[in-house]
Amino acid sequence: MPRRLWKTVLALSLPLVLAAVALASPASAAQSLRLQYKNSSTGATTAQAEPWFKLTNTGTTSIPLNQVKIRYYFTGDTAYRFACSWAVVGCSTVTGQFATLSSPVPTADRYLEVGFTSGTLAPGANTGDMQLRFHRADWQNFTQSDDYSFGTQTSYTDWSKVAVYVGGQLAWGTPAGGTGPDPSPTPTITPTGNPGGQGTLFDDFAYTGSSDPRLAQRGWTVRSSSGGPGVPGATWSPSAVTFPSVSGNQVLQLDSSTDGTGAGTVHTELSTSARKFFEGTYAARVKFSDTPLSGPDGEHVVQTFFTITPLQQNMDPNYGELDFEYLPNGGWGEPANILYATSWETYQADPWQAVNTHTEERASFAGWHDLVIQVSGGRIKYYVDGRLFADHGDIYYPETPMWIMFNQWFIDLQGGSTPRTYRQQVDWVYHSKNEVVSPAGVLSRVNAFRAASTTFTDTVPAS
Repeated sequence: MPRRLWKTVLALSLPLVLAAVALASPASAAQSLRLQYKNSSTGATTAQAEPWFKLTNTGTTSIPLNQVKIRYYFTGDTAYRFACSWAVVGCSTVTGQFATLSSPVPTADRYLEVGFTSGTLAPGANTGDMQLRFHRADWQNFTQSDDYSFGTQTSYTDWSKVAVYVGGQLAWGTPAGGTGPDPSPTPTITPTGNPGGQGTLFDDFAYTGSSDPRLAQRGWTVRSSSGGPGVPGATWSPSAVTFPSVSGNQVLQLDSSTDGTGAGTVHTELSTSARKFFEGTYAARVKFSDTPLSGPDGEHVVQTFFTITPLQQNMDPNYGELDFEYLPNGGWGEPANILYATSWETYQADPWQAVNTHTEERASFAGWHDLVIQVSGGRIKYYVDGRLFADHGDIYYPETPMWIMFNQWFIDLQGGSTPRTYRQQVDWVYHSKNEVVSPAGVLSRVNAFRAASTTFTDTVPAS
């Protein structure tokens, strides 16, 4: 199946004098902007161009950002997709669309137009980083060495080969060929590809119990069906899924237990009902535990936060799974506690054959942790407490929409009939469709939901 290969770009030799070119048809001096540009992908060909921008208000009045348009000019022969990886102003406010030049020139026949849905830029202020990117819809490599707006600088530099408009008037730069209609002051933009902020899920788990009807109404399923993973014959018990108050916040609580027999083993799981989650950012605050609440320690228990597509057949090419899995007592050949981040391409159960890649850290992760998974641009990035834990991609990048799940289960049983119970808790879960949100950004948004007393929202459209 086609896979994402990062495209590189070659510098276009441009006279330095262009950086100081006089601006044609400028906006008023009161509404003046300076654009700085850097490139995060400076090779000759690439699967993804990565222009980063910073705008500074050099005028004397505040500028509503919804009146600002940035045009990056390039050549192309197919459909393209835009994405905002990260922006100080927030990717949810950044839009992108593609248009063709009415009078093409050798170095440009189209442009990416970046806009904003909200915000104001005060005199002397700047937007900070806007880390943007775009790629062909088919993810094939393309050459941008001959693109008008392309440059090789890796630190921010004034760049006149990207044009900026305020209220429909040119405020910075020299447009390619000087052609194409000026953007209207307040156009309606239909985002292309994944510009960010196309739907949000947040749940603070404020439920009365596993039978609370709001769980189903809000798209959650508490598992009761039998089957894997884990110990054969075990029960998946809704009654062991509760929502107690911890430090003033209600949490999802999974209590999994065993008496050393399959029939006496209880697993727990909460899952979204709809498979509508694909690219974007996934996050949850999860509490892992190293020891049981009671009874002897030593069971090979798995505590998780993950996304998954069902396996329809052995080696199903459409299968996908992105896992955080904590094994407090080891298992799968590991002797002690270990945290895995695993990205799956596919597998077959019998005989066992797995196609995945994983990153692991052998240490105790008992306690609360902020877990983030970013899925975008052919890469899967896993963060633990703001630290990049794993970076996967290539064939392991998912192809189809997934469920979001939390579960706790036993790999096998270590013997002994004394009952023992292990506990996993989840404070909240968050997802932003088609937007890369930094770990700090996730926490800021979660705090904003809580400050507004918002315990649940789901605007993620059905896939």
